[in-house]
Amino acid sequence: MTSLLCTLQGHRDDVNWCAFSAKLLATCSGDKTLRIYNIHDFSEVPFSPLSGHGYSVHCCCFSSCGQFLASCSTDATTVVWSMVTGEVEAVLEHPGRSPVRICALSPDSVHLVSGASDGTLALWDFPSKQLCRTGAVNDTTMVACSFSPCSQMFMTGSTYGDLRLWDLGMNQLHAEKNAHDLGVTCCTFAPRILSDGQVVQFRLASCGQDSLLKIWAITKFSPEAYKMQLLHTLTAQSAPVLSCAYSSDGQLLVSGSVDKTVTIYDAENAVLLYQLNKHERYVTACSFSPTSPLIATGSMDKTVNIWRLEDGCSGHGGKSLPEETALKSSDGTKSAGRLKLLVSDWSEEDVSEWLVEEGLGGLVDKFRANNIDGTELLSLTKETLASELHIESVGLRSKLLRKVEELKSDSLCSGIPDEFLCPITRELMKEPVIAADGYSYEREAIESWINTKNRSSPMTNLPLLTTLLTSNHTLKMAISRWKTSH
Repeated sequence: MTSLLCTLQGHRDDVNWCAFSAKLLATCSGDKTLRIYNIHDFSEVPFSPLSGHGYSVHCCCFSSCGQFLASCSTDATTVVWSMVTGEVEAVLEHPGRSPVRICALSPDSVHLVSGASDGTLALWDFPSKQLCRTGAVNDTTMVACSFSPCSQMFMTGSTYGDLRLWDLGMNQLHAEKNAHDLGVTCCTFAPRILSDGQVVQFRLASCGQDSLLKIWAITKFSPEAYKMQLLHTLTAQSAPVLSCAYSSDGQLLVSGSVDKTVTIYDAENAVLLYQLNKHERYVTACSFSPTSPLIATGSMDKTVNIWRLEDGCSGHGGKSLPEETALKSSDGTKSAGRLKLLVSDWSEEDVSEWLVEEGLGGLVDKFRANNIDGTELLSLTKETLASELHIESVGLRSKLLRKVEELKSDSLCSGIPDEFLCPITRELMKEPVIAADGYSYEREAIESWINTKNRSSPMTNLPLLTTLLTSNHTLKMAISRWKTSH
């Protein structure tokens, strides 16, 4: 069976991707940050969150040894981070400065590929962080990429709907046109190589806006001759499928969808095993742990769910996870009721649970003795912590106040209507303007975009017919009214 182990709630905007290494889980978000968790207890590492990108972070991936993490962003960069210190190792600027939508590391960690909104690809030598070569597919956006298990080729998927196989010389080995009607959203190679001594075969899963998850066989007859054959079309989800991932042994396949579900399949036999229903919005990301029976799923509800696969899970076809399964926080304590409340409505017990989750369990007794509930928590200051709660450690006081400020920010951001947020910065707009693509943006953000992004639309990637910006007075008044009422 499959059970919900915990729910991670650190991000303040849509979760766009999750990735496991042997010991860590990385998640990235529209809030411009990455968060890093230890997988033994899902506590955040000391250097988390990682803040270095200027705009939304779309994708992240670990090197095979787990020592490095790569992430890409609308800010047109791919950043390489040390997973020992959390420091930036390198910033790779995409050729043409177009927003980078996808990045992938080869299994041998020799190469990194980044794909952008203008259809360009960049192949980097990962050890030296130097650009090797570039390629492109015109009039589309690169949104999916995966290296083969042999590290000698990679597949890309685009909003045009095609899947393309490339070698390390950036030569196209095969193009599968119209693989997904309305566009590909994700693709991933299975980790195993199949061979009968004469030909070599790989498995690939892809998903798209057509609400389908497909499994393909890619057969290599010679260095230049490849054939791609559709093996299975999986239809368990009723809306666009946004993400897919294989387990480390290639036996299982997981996918996430706009219909808010997570599906787990027997990949070999294309049989539905489980359909999970715990996210409140679109499921945008999914990943298997390579060393533990765990799955991470990320969503536009700003959470990451961690699921445990129990022994024998493949023996129960098509079952849905019971709704009464307890929603848990990152330390395993039940918190479903508290999550639905404003912080100001928290009870003393809710505050105690929150302290434990944030690694501040040593303060529980002090808080209980002083009857600290949600309202009191939000009003804490350095002075009250020192004089009334007698917390002597300056570092502990600072950590607590930092966590309280995050709570306040989360409370402010969580209720903002999406149309009030700038599509570029994902922040509440102060001076909304309408661009030639018909979308509204924060003036400073879109002006900066136009000056550096070759005058393409951030939303459609099509050329802006004019750079004229018109103040959106109606939207500005609506935002003002909303701020007054909140």
